[in-house]
Amino acid sequence: MPRRFGGLYPQIYDFENLHNAYLKARKNKRFRHEVLQFSSNLEENLIILQNELIWKTYRTSPYREFVVYEPKMRNIKALPFRDRVVQHAVNNIIEPIFEPTFIYDSYACRVGKGIHAGSDRLVSWLRETDRKWNGRVYVLKADISKYFPSIDHGILIRLLWRKLKCRDTMQLLQHIVRGDEENGVGIPVGNLTSQLFANVYLSQLDHYVKETLRVRYYIRYMDDFVILHHDKQELHRIHYDIEQFLNRRLRLRLNPKTAVFPASQGVNFLGYRTWKTHRLVRKSSIIRMKRKMRKFQRGYAEGTISLEEIDRTVQSWIGHVKHANSYNLRKQLFAAHPLVKSEQHAKIQGTGQIEERGVNGK
Repeated sequence: MPRRFGGLYPQIYDFENLHNAYLKARKNKRFRHEVLQFSSNLEENLIILQNELIWKTYRTSPYREFVVYEPKMRNIKALPFRDRVVQHAVNNIIEPIFEPTFIYDSYACRVGKGIHAGSDRLVSWLRETDRKWNGRVYVLKADISKYFPSIDHGILIRLLWRKLKCRDTMQLLQHIVRGDEENGVGIPVGNLTSQLFANVYLSQLDHYVKETLRVRYYIRYMDDFVILHHDKQELHRIHYDIEQFLNRRLRLRLNPKTAVFPASQGVNFLGYRTWKTHRLVRKSSIIRMKRKMRKFQRGYAEGTISLEEIDRTVQSWIGHVKHANSYNLRKQLFAAHPLVKSEQHAKIQGTGQIEERGVNGK
C-alpha cells in the first residue's frame, strides 16, 4: 500500500508559502500590468487569497483563451495572476510528494530534467545500443493524440487520491481539475498544475512500460516517447501492448503517425533530428526562425521592433540550436537576414551576437 499524505491544506494557505508562490509566479513577468497591480498591494492581496483558501470560498477566475500556432496550433487557456499564485502554492506542497514516484527517464517539467537533458540521454543510449547490438537498433517513436484535451477527470482525481488523503486539498484540486467543464475530460495547457497533473497521469504508462513490459531503453517527454530495441517485431508487440494499456486504463489513444524504424534514419525527438554521432536542428524549427527573421527585418526597418526584442528571441533560439551541429546553419541564416535601419545598421553575426552601429560605423 503506497504511503498517503494528509494535513496538507494548512501548508498550502500558509502565508510564507503563498509569498514564495507569488515570487515564483512573477519570475520574468514582474513588469507586466497585472503583476504590478497585484504587487502594489501585495500583503493585502495575499491575505485575501489566504482567507479565501481558509474559508474555502476560493474559485478560479475566468480563463483568457487564445491560440498559438508554433510549433503547432494549440488552444491555450490562461488564468489571471492571482490564480497562478494559488497554483504555485499548491504545487509547492504536492509536487515533492509525487516527484519520487516518477521514473528517472521522464524529462518534462521536472527540476534537473528538460529538453536538453532528455536529448543527451537519447544520444548516449543510441551509442550504447549501437555497440551492444552491433549496429542493429530500431526505434519506436510515438506520442499521445490530443493529450491534454483527452485527460479523464475521474481517472486523474483517483490517481491524486492514491497519494493525498487530505480532503480539503483534494477538494481544491478537484475544483482546479474540473473547472467549468461539463464533459469530464481535458485540462488547460496553460495551467501550472496541468504540467504536474499530466506527469502524474502518464506516470502510469511509465511504470507499465518499465515494470510490466520490462523495457530498458524508454524515454518520455510529456506526451512524446521513444523506445529502442534490437528486434523490430518486439517493438511492434510493445506498440500494441501500450496502445491497449492506454485505451483500457487511461482512455488515451496513440497518434496514428506512431512508427517503428531503424535508428540509422535519425530520431525526430525533442526538437532535434538525432543520430548516435550528431544532432541536427529540425527543419520545422529552421523554417520558423527564417520566418521570424524576415518579420524582424521588416519591423526593425520600420522602427516597430526594437533590437532588444529581436535579441531576446535570437538568443533563446541559439540556446536551443547550439546543442546541435548548427554553427554553419546559424552563420548562413543570420548572414542572409541583416537588420538595416535608416541612419543605423544592425547585423546578426554567425555566432548569434547582435551588433548595432551608427552611421559612422562605431
